[in-house]
Amino acid sequence: MEEEVNYTTVTFKINETTTALEKPNNLEVVYEEVKTQEQALHPVTTENKKETPLCTLPTLVVAGFGMICIILVSVVIALSIHFTWEYRENINLKSQNWQLKAERAALQRRTEELARERDRLNWTIGLILEYENFPVKTRCPQKVCKPCLEGWVLFQSSCYLFSTNWRYWESSHYYCSENKAYLVVIGSQEEQEFISNHTDQYNDDEKRGYWIGLKYKDTMDTWMWVDGSNSTVKYWIPDQDDFRESCALNLKRVNPLESWHKTSCSTRNRWICETKALIRSD
Repeated sequence: MEEEVNYTTVTFKINETTTALEKPNNLEVVYEEVKTQEQALHPVTTENKKETPLCTLPTLVVAGFGMICIILVSVVIALSIHFTWEYRENINLKSQNWQLKAERAALQRRTEELARERDRLNWTIGLILEYENFPVKTRCPQKVCKPCLEGWVLFQSSCYLFSTNWRYWESSHYYCSENKAYLVVIGSQEEQEFISNHTDQYNDDEKRGYWIGLKYKDTMDTWMWVDGSNSTVKYWIPDQDDFRESCALNLKRVNPLESWHKTSCSTRNRWICETKALIRSD
């Protein structure tokens, strides 16, 4: 299809006052738009379009808050991991400390047990060395040592023999010495109560008792034990007078703390021997 061409007339107007030789100063040119049919059919339109900027203030604010949220979440996760790890480390440390304390306590107990065992062995060795000829068959039958001889009673770290025969105080003391012992020396209320619980009243005589290792020293005007010590604990029957050559008996009484009786050393009574146990019980 051929395009239609429209022609128009272009008129140039020149001032009459100008000469042919002069160049026109004021030349008016009128142009008329020449349009083709295609241009008429498809007019060219030009619109002023505003380009939307890519980064606006709201966009930047939203993006900033997003970055802050991401940073905060990252910090929270990092702190959570850190505190979880630290909590586990503290749990592990506490568990290790508890185990160390338990092991230390067990070691301390074992050390104390070994120390007590050492002391008991030293005690036994010391007693054995007091003998020139240690009676192994008597003290350690079948190679097993016993704290006390047959018929003796163990209390704390001592062995006691409660006799059934009668002797004077001196002969009773001698009998005990022959058996590596001595007439009992009472040093505490517990020992006094133990002795009273193992004595009996005999011969229907209230003044019969058991010799103990306590004797009055007229020259010193005091009561002395057979081991040379002074009488520090006293369980005398009230209202008794001291007299020469008097020795102490332990009587069977309701109140064991008032059972020591002063009498002549030449009377015959039962007696109580005491010696160290071969093996300590504590």
